[in-house]
Amino acid sequence: MSREQEIITSTQTGSHCLHVRHETGLDIYIMEMPGYHSSFALFGTKYGSINTRFRLKGEENYTEVPEGIAHYLEHKLFENEDCDAFVQYARTGANANAYTSFDRTAYLFGCSENFAESLQILLSFVQEPYFTKETVDKEQGIIAQEIRMNNDEPGWRVFFNMLKAMYHNHPVRIDIAGTEESIKKIDADLLYKCYNTFYNLHNMVLSVAGNVNAEEVLALCDKLLRPCEDQGLEELYAEEPQTVVRNFVEDTLPVGVPIFNLGFKLRPQSGMELVRSELIASALLEVLLGPSSKLYNDLLNEGLINSEFEADSPFTGDNYFVLSCGGETTEPEQVRDRILAALEEAKQNGFDRESFERIKKVHYGSMVRSDAVVEENASMMLNAYMAGVKPFSSVDTLASITYEDALRFLREELDLSQHVLSVVHG
Repeated sequence: MSREQEIITSTQTGSHCLHVRHETGLDIYIMEMPGYHSSFALFGTKYGSINTRFRLKGEENYTEVPEGIAHYLEHKLFENEDCDAFVQYARTGANANAYTSFDRTAYLFGCSENFAESLQILLSFVQEPYFTKETVDKEQGIIAQEIRMNNDEPGWRVFFNMLKAMYHNHPVRIDIAGTEESIKKIDADLLYKCYNTFYNLHNMVLSVAGNVNAEEVLALCDKLLRPCEDQGLEELYAEEPQTVVRNFVEDTLPVGVPIFNLGFKLRPQSGMELVRSELIASALLEVLLGPSSKLYNDLLNEGLINSEFEADSPFTGDNYFVLSCGGETTEPEQVRDRILAALEEAKQNGFDRESFERIKKVHYGSMVRSDAVVEENASMMLNAYMAGVKPFSSVDTLASITYEDALRFLREELDLSQHVLSVVHG
């Protein structure tokens, strides 16, 4: 088979990987890591819980599918007509799993032997859907129970309540698993429709790292991948205003101490602009709200927060960008006011340059260290594909970010009025 291929090298670390655009339309990333004993592979598609409205080239109207169907499909794909993929993996000794997030679904395995056999299982079952009314109906009860368990988990509830209060229309406001009502609408025909739309190799990526040989991986791909036509997939998201729905939302669950999330809705970004903004935002959150910040220690010493408080990594994807922090407190509104005041002070007068440079170095060192972890490298390559950028973009970009870049981001991108405080009381 014909292949377009290139070697991609980090300008900072010298690490490199092979990128192949396979004849079938699949993007393949391979990082050979000589001297390592383990291997890791991910087979992913740009299909997550937010992808509920779409059409293909030649179609006039958009198809709208029930919330939670991407997650439902992930559950069912492990079962084919003959046996369960987990049974096959048990024979090779691989540790397999899968996940569905807001904007992707990925099937993965790690192993220290029998890599080729495990990769063959991965490439085979993901390309062989098998759905019947009986198997689909059986899954509804399992997923409904998962939804109920999530709704009873305080951390999950406080987070999604924040998103619902933040986003008017964007499907990121809905639980990845959907709702008990939405999953009742899912049937075998809808699963096949979504599978044939999103599990097209032109919409997918294979990422492999560790004790692997690129030519052996590509030979298996040549043998097992099935050519398909680019369908011209087009997705549609409802128009989303920049304002939040409301600034405060509260709920009740059995918790010993109230928990909270404080989130900020930012302008959505994509590509390299998003990569750069995520890196800046992550460093800013640690400088201003992290354990070494004055605010954190003041709140801790005054008993307004405890060690559970943390500033989360930026939460981003197609048409959404959220910064948030959270933890336990008996005075959530007072903590919110203190955080807002500290952020406003930093917007007006700047923040500690030395702290920013130190934290930037810590983040850079963490990225360099992850370069020695097989799973991290495979995930990094998949994440780059999903973001529409090249591998190593994050570590290469971080090196060029300055204090002035961070201050400009804080002043221009963070609108403190567009915040949401979500609280769960006992």
